[in-house]
Amino acid sequence: MEQPSPEELISYGKKAIDTAMRKGADEAEAFLTKSLKTSVAIERGQITKNMRKRGQGLAVRAICQKGVGFSYTNILNEESVMKTATEAYQSAKASKPDKEWPGFPSPMRYNSIKETYDNKLATISSEELVSIASRMLEEASSFDKRILAAFGSVETDVSSKAIINSHGIEAFDKGTGIGCVLGTVARQSSDVTPICIEFNVERLYKINPEWIGKEAAKQAVSSLKAKKVASGNFTVIFSQLALYGLLYYTFINSVKADQVQRDQSVLKGKIGKKVASDLISIYDDGLMANGLQTWKFDDEGTPRQKTSIVQNGVLKNYLYDCHTAKKENIKSTGNALRRGQVSYMATPVIEATNFVLEPGNTSRENMIDDVTSGILVNDLQGAHSSNPATGEFSVVATPAWMIKNGEISHAIKGSMLAGSIFNVLKNVSSLGNNPRKIEQIVTPWISTDNLKVIGK
Repeated sequence: MEQPSPEELISYGKKAIDTAMRKGADEAEAFLTKSLKTSVAIERGQITKNMRKRGQGLAVRAICQKGVGFSYTNILNEESVMKTATEAYQSAKASKPDKEWPGFPSPMRYNSIKETYDNKLATISSEELVSIASRMLEEASSFDKRILAAFGSVETDVSSKAIINSHGIEAFDKGTGIGCVLGTVARQSSDVTPICIEFNVERLYKINPEWIGKEAAKQAVSSLKAKKVASGNFTVIFSQLALYGLLYYTFINSVKADQVQRDQSVLKGKIGKKVASDLISIYDDGLMANGLQTWKFDDEGTPRQKTSIVQNGVLKNYLYDCHTAKKENIKSTGNALRRGQVSYMATPVIEATNFVLEPGNTSRENMIDDVTSGILVNDLQGAHSSNPATGEFSVVATPAWMIKNGEISHAIKGSMLAGSIFNVLKNVSSLGNNPRKIEQIVTPWISTDNLKVIGK
């Protein structure tokens, strides 16, 4: 990908700001992105697609007497930039005033970040991605003849973004990423396992496709001959993938300042109070080296930072953008993000960056050794339907395995987990030493006691 220079994107942004201000805006902001995604897809054990997708866009927010206007375009030339800025201003004039509008941020110093851009990924060929996918497939299929690779992909992303506003912010950053995922099933006569997923996502070219293929196949084979389990309360070990869904749809929402301010979080008024086990410490780190969500600034131009959320079980902070921070007369924590596949089409909302649950010092093997009767859960279905206001969930555990006397006994099926993320965190008895990155979340395995399991 031919990389846009900082000057190119900032020049378009300044043109947008200048246009909006000349029209009569009180404030203006321009957000610009350019990206190239290269991917190969796997379907039913075959490499089926090879795609390259370029993207670019500009979003303009204009403010007129506290009315907020928004417009965007995917065409970056002078005519389109000026048209988009004019539309944002006209929208602002027609909008009702936002009495709590905080104003755009002023220039601040940005911290340096590490391991977020790899020139190897910026220049990697489609042939190399096909080779990576082939190695992953070969490892899975050679592990056991009962294995079928149901789906998978290898994808790289090269992105640049800039933000400019009328208060003097002119910021630019760029980053890379590569991800491999493989979903497998195992079939033995009429016995077919659920899909078992393994993956590896990094900002730098540091992936192991052979490991992904082998682990996805190993999970599937071990999921054969699944049995139903009787209902009861069990010790449950959550893998990183299983815990990801619960944290994302429950706990992270509860520490977003807008949820707290709207009385949609059970953690309102709990700063300084115990909300989890002493073993639990969590922080949000937008500057994390090699973090999947690491950038110098958030999508309002505020510097990213490291924010303590929970320390030894005690709630320390919420996550803020400029709007919610102004309401409490504090500084934004740099957690404004434009969500979605096409970020410039959205206005910023509060989101976690790299949300890290600090690991412990217990190996996976020792965590299993310590369980007399329990369940190991590798993934969950239905986490998205959890209640973000209360933290309550009811999810299907699949794939999952029964643990008896410190050993994995057999795969289980048809089991649901029901409870609250806050009780899960309060009852944590051990933390793994194996943290992994999954989108916004970095977590190890955790073991929690006395969780309700609904079986046969």
